Amino acid sequence: MMRKIAVFRALQLGDMLCAIPAIRSLRIAHPKAHITLLGLPWAKALVQRFNQYFDAFIPFPGFPGLPEQEVDVRQLPAFFTAMQQQEFSLVLQMQGNGSIVNPMVALMGARHTAGFWRKEDYCPDPDHYLEYPDTVPEVIRHLMLMEHLGIKPQGEQLEFPLTPQDEKDLHAAHLKLKYPYVCVHPGSRGAWRQWPPAAFAVVADKIAEMGYQVVLTGTAEEHPLMAAVADHMQNPSLNTAGKTNLGAMGVLLKGAAMLLSNCTGVAHMADALQTPSVIISMDGEAQRWAALNTELHRTIDWTKEQDIAAVTAAAQALLAERLGKLPTQPLARFF
Repeated sequence: MMRKIAVFRALQLGDMLCAIPAIRSLRIAHPKAHITLLGLPWAKALVQRFNQYFDAFIPFPGFPGLPEQEVDVRQLPAFFTAMQQQEFSLVLQMQGNGSIVNPMVALMGARHTAGFWRKEDYCPDPDHYLEYPDTVPEVIRHLMLMEHLGIKPQGEQLEFPLTPQDEKDLHAAHLKLKYPYVCVHPGSRGAWRQWPPAAFAVVADKIAEMGYQVVLTGTAEEHPLMAAVADHMQNPSLNTAGKTNLGAMGVLLKGAAMLLSNCTGVAHMADALQTPSVIISMDGEAQRWAALNTELHRTIDWTKEQDIAAVTAAAQALLAERLGKLPTQPLARFF
């Protein structure tokens, strides 16, 4: 019996949401296990949101070769000692192909480890390690790992639970929303993954001309980027830079007619909340990160199809399909 399980996935929001279907399967297969997430410091809030799947959180201090955070190697001996003292039954490596991470996971001293491995690397245990499937969507990749471990998949749908506090936080932002509205999210963690503001403005104007309020979303640090979109637009927009936390953003997305966004965490939130979306993929990994429901979510691979008209057409088609199904006033009780 797996008494204590640790899931190692020290990544960002979108990466975490894509792993939730596999975590859901893990929890259903081991309902009495104590499941800990080993993740980036920000993910403590994720564990609180997904407390039906996780019991605890341990912040990961980083490791040489992993780019997600700076590492202070002086912290590592104490971290691995603490992990060994946890006496995990299983540490599940859901970070990546294992080339860097698998030897590190072994240092945690669990009774068993499992995860992905590459053929050119040493395989710790063929029964518990799956050769990294390079050409499948991220959600499917982790469900394949569950099946390899004898765990029955429990659906492919992403989740993002909303709470009463999330709705209060959105209300406290005092946004001047007009229904129906469309969220336009021009930011992402890397500038190289961002569609140009002028291109967002072209499509946003077409959306505004269909009668939708354009709501620009993003962090306070992304205000200049959002302002650039607004400056390029011919129609008015609502700039919400820095006014919503993660939960409030979830409620805002849930009430939206559609999301227009780069391929970033907010795109996966829209997938989880079943809000239609048009996503521009700039990194050449559209197959990996695109939502599985292609009727509700349209992904444009900009490395292959650089056509603003195609993005506009996808947005117009999605919104036309939504006519008669949209709220005319604030929605309540999403949870």
